[in-house]
Amino acid sequence: MEILKNIVLALHIIGVAALLGGVLYQIKAMRAGEARVLPAIMHGAWTMLVTGLILVGLQYPLGLGDDLNNTKIAVKLVILIAIVVIGLVHRKKTPVAGWVLPTLGVLTTANVVIATVWH
Repeated sequence: MEILKNIVLALHIIGVAALLGGVLYQIKAMRAGEARVLPAIMHGAWTMLVTGLILVGLQYPLGLGDDLNNTKIAVKLVILIAIVVIGLVHRKKTPVAGWVLPTLGVLTTANVVIATVWH
């Protein structure tokens, strides 16, 4: 079960990398006013959502359910839902509004900081 958790965690991190990588890749396009929400951004967001839910669900069979910080998980989930909604609303628009990609980057970074700093 621990191996499964580590595999899902690796996929979760890959989702973060896809989302942030997609945002960073668009910096040049943002400067040119041609930025858009790339499929990698949406795939990363969905991957983070699904694997995050699986990671939380795996804590109970591993006997770690009592150690869960539900407030932290709820905050991370709300941020991730905001990322998915912003991405879905703007994915077919070219170019996107100037605030969209920076907001996705900041929210993703906030989720990473919360995951690593909040104990």
